[in-house]
Amino acid sequence: MNYAQLKDHELIELFENGREEAIEVLISRYKNKVYTYIVLIVKDQQLAEDIFQDTFIKVISSLQSGKYSEKGIFSSWVMRIAHNLIIDHFRREKNLKTYSNDQYDGDLFNSARFADETIEESIIKEQINMDVQKLVDLLPDDQREVIVLRHYAGLSFKEIADQTGVSINTALGRMRYALINLRKIIEKHNIILTTN
Repeated sequence: MNYAQLKDHELIELFENGREEAIEVLISRYKNKVYTYIVLIVKDQQLAEDIFQDTFIKVISSLQSGKYSEKGIFSSWVMRIAHNLIIDHFRREKNLKTYSNDQYDGDLFNSARFADETIEESIIKEQINMDVQKLVDLLPDDQREVIVLRHYAGLSFKEIADQTGVSINTALGRMRYALINLRKIIEKHNIILTTN
């Protein structure tokens, strides 16, 4: 059987029926696209390789446990898994930032900036982050990509344009449409995103 000529859904079906080689063809088919996307955002080859591996481990375990349903395109589903793992990484990194008292005049740790959040504030913030991530996931791929690159990876619009192969105006336009669409979704569902 020539696996390379089979469509994604046929390969998935074969893999779910015990044909291990089918998943290898799928991974080979999308590895460059997924890896490039990850490395462009995280800008670290070793980290990109780790997230890439985690992405396909999650893909395989989801397929094995029957969690994949044929609702969309397989490649978009894989990219969404990679995207979510990248966001998880940035969240963890943000939470693990350390500070040294020696780097500052005065007592850094006697600062309101480092005061512990209440449990309630922490829960609310986490809920807002999860809600925002769900909203961003509803955007078209090109708009979601520019949001992730700008707000999670901290890239400039010139860097976004260079890395996605579009003009700065196109990158700005995608951001504009992403924000418009997010506002529409928020208004339509009467969502309130605030800690106040």
